[in-house]
Amino acid sequence: MNNEAEKVLILTVRMDEVSQSYFDALRVEHFPAERNFLKAHLTLFHKLPDTAETVDILSDLTVSPFVVKVTTLINLGAGVAFRLEGAELTALRASLSKAYAEHLSPQDKQGFRGHVTVQNKTSPEIARTLLARLSEDFNPFEVSAVGIDLWYYLGGPWEHKQYFPFR
Repeated sequence: MNNEAEKVLILTVRMDEVSQSYFDALRVEHFPAERNFLKAHLTLFHKLPDTAETVDILSDLTVSPFVVKVTTLINLGAGVAFRLEGAELTALRASLSKAYAEHLSPQDKQGFRGHVTVQNKTSPEIARTLLARLSEDFNPFEVSAVGIDLWYYLGGPWEHKQYFPFR
């Protein structure tokens, strides 16, 4: 990136440590290693501006930790993800969508479908095999959302900017 104006931020929900470890382990096992630059994540927004306003909005949040339900597995075509849903998650995303409305990218203006990807950028056959394997033992479960993380997008890897714990 040549200058500050080009920097964009990604906003993710921070999960409890046990859930994070679970999804990270699946990602390490099933995501092609040469393309796996990131830990598992639940993305709220893919492209926010790197401004004081972006940080101020998150600093002013008054959100308590909440539970998110992991409801099903998703075939991504070339990968597999877990669907995450919950009223508090939906409300948080909607509230932040209003706050960031003038800055949202076309991707972020689309409907929100919360998920954690554990495999991507593989063949459809490999994805179907993993989906079938994970589906055999799948039962819905819950994860705790404990805060929000802002990340700089670096064209592949991400760099952590700031954590905003729920209180």
